[in-house]
Amino acid sequence: MSVLKGNQLSGGGNVPVIKSNFQNGGGHYMNDSAISSGLAFLNGELEKRDPKLLEPLTSTTWPRDIAVAMGGGWVEHVTNYNVNYADVGGGENGLGRGQTTEIPAIQIDTAKDWWDVFTFLRKLHVPLVDQALLRTAGRSLDEMMTKGLHLTYDKTVDENVYIGFARLGTSGIVNNPNVLSSLVPVGASGTTSWATKTPDEILDDVNMAINETWTQSEFDLQGMANHILISPEAYKLLVGRRIGDAGQVSILTFLLENNIGRNQGIDVSIFPSRWCIGAGVGGTDRLVAYANNRDTIEFDMTVPLTRTITQPSAEHHAYISTYAAQFSEVKFKRLQPIAYYDGI
Repeated sequence: MSVLKGNQLSGGGNVPVIKSNFQNGGGHYMNDSAISSGLAFLNGELEKRDPKLLEPLTSTTWPRDIAVAMGGGWVEHVTNYNVNYADVGGGENGLGRGQTTEIPAIQIDTAKDWWDVFTFLRKLHVPLVDQALLRTAGRSLDEMMTKGLHLTYDKTVDENVYIGFARLGTSGIVNNPNVLSSLVPVGASGTTSWATKTPDEILDDVNMAINETWTQSEFDLQGMANHILISPEAYKLLVGRRIGDAGQVSILTFLLENNIGRNQGIDVSIFPSRWCIGAGVGGTDRLVAYANNRDTIEFDMTVPLTRTITQPSAEHHAYISTYAAQFSEVKFKRLQPIAYYDGI
């Protein structure tokens, strides 16, 4: 048995006694006092601490998929005016002849659309003692809480953009009830799923969606879909399956280079979106094709996330900060440049 005896320190303390008994080929024990005090400093001295704080895994993609109109201040609604043109009177096509006695008149029809604006409110409750303790450890409690606040805000905006808030009766990019949805055609394999379709059949589905928006927009290229959202599973299939004699081209590349939009000078993008999972009829995955521009679809962020009030609380021995923001529901200014296709 070996014993490390306590030695008197200049400050009057003793080095704790650590006993190690070796029995039956090397067994040992340490008493509770040694564990709680004598070796406590080793837990800090002998560890390698990663200074990076590991945060939750999450994703928000709304900045990629929709235009945002910034500014406007504190409001309850956002509005938009639109106009339609027509003529009345006169002959067919407004063409005049020698016996014409009536000249057609141009008429305009203006309308006003409005959308709700939501107020986002959260507070940060920062206890002063906890803040001081974490500062000693090299952390900032206020910074961590602020990151959590911004994450909560981004996830709320993400939900608003893609599916809206069901309890408030709003919708988003992937589930507007005013946009008719259709099933993609059944392929040669007997199913609608892209997992069983050939690259040409998948291209036909994509072109069908793009062409629908173009046709509904009276063949105005501004209304042709340039942005397509699909489920991550479908996107994985497009990236993972190779075609060509040498298998050097993915289906995704094939689609991006051969779609009807590319032929018409429209740069079509295809992105994965988790909000397309189960968004279709019968819980199937949905393809969403739309013209991603401010004349078709956008939302307003009238007030960005802002710290509005900070005050100390003697009762809670903490600082309490209130943050607020305002944003509107998704504004579908035109429905013609949007198409839903389910069953992919």
